[in-house]
Amino acid sequence: MIRSMTAFARKDTEGAWGTLTCELRTVNHRYLEPSLRLPEGLRELENELRETLRTRLGRGKVDVGMRLNLQENTEEGLTVNMALAESLNHAARQVNRILDNPAHVSALEVLRWPGVLEAPAHNMAPVHEAARQLFGEALDELITVREREGERLRPLFDERLTEMSDRVAEVRSAMPRLLERQSEQIRERFQAAGVELDEDRLAQELTLLAQKSDVSEELDRLDAHVREVRETLDADRPIGRRLDFLMQELNREANTLSSKSLDADVTRHAVSLKVLIEQMREQVQNLE
Repeated sequence: MIRSMTAFARKDTEGAWGTLTCELRTVNHRYLEPSLRLPEGLRELENELRETLRTRLGRGKVDVGMRLNLQENTEEGLTVNMALAESLNHAARQVNRILDNPAHVSALEVLRWPGVLEAPAHNMAPVHEAARQLFGEALDELITVREREGERLRPLFDERLTEMSDRVAEVRSAMPRLLERQSEQIRERFQAAGVELDEDRLAQELTLLAQKSDVSEELDRLDAHVREVRETLDADRPIGRRLDFLMQELNREANTLSSKSLDADVTRHAVSLKVLIEQMREQVQNLE
């Protein structure tokens, strides 16, 4: 299963407690790197949500954001922290004793002091449950988007792999003809130079030339790597790192093929192979 690492998902929910929004964004990254921004009332869920991400995603930089708007509980009303209010009043009187023109402290000024006026505590249990469910739904949507984006890349890989197999087959079929032509060119050079041919020495030189220019192993490995890439694309697991390794191996064989080239056509095929490999490698960087 091909999954892209670039995706976005957003889910909203509401209840008697208020409204909650969850947004997930992912981009490519070598490893799984989650970053969670949670409101104060949901901070205790962070470890649980991180563990869920680790079990559902293979790699990628994941940004998780939640926004919570709690409904004000107007039935119970507000309460005054009388102990804190009395402490503030006592402190104000002490300060007034040392002032030349003490100012009166009003009730509203005392109520504005942090912690004096308290709202009734919310029951966060239903909010936590709603957050877990909403996060799961957003993660499901994110994975669906990643899979959909990944499947859109499948034709690109299939086309490049098919073209690579065709070019490898062309080089393989052309090698006997190229070696024969190389032999004829050597004979022609000796004849043009008026040098008498030593058939035994010529046979040795042609054998050495054939050994140096033998690319059958490179062609076999290219075919094997192409088959491995196809099998990896069908695997139901994160495949990005494996494909990245295979792209390196394919590129190494293409470079060797180019260095052993006996003919401009073989060089052209080798260059085309490297172009195809690079096109796939660029897409592999964004796969999970």
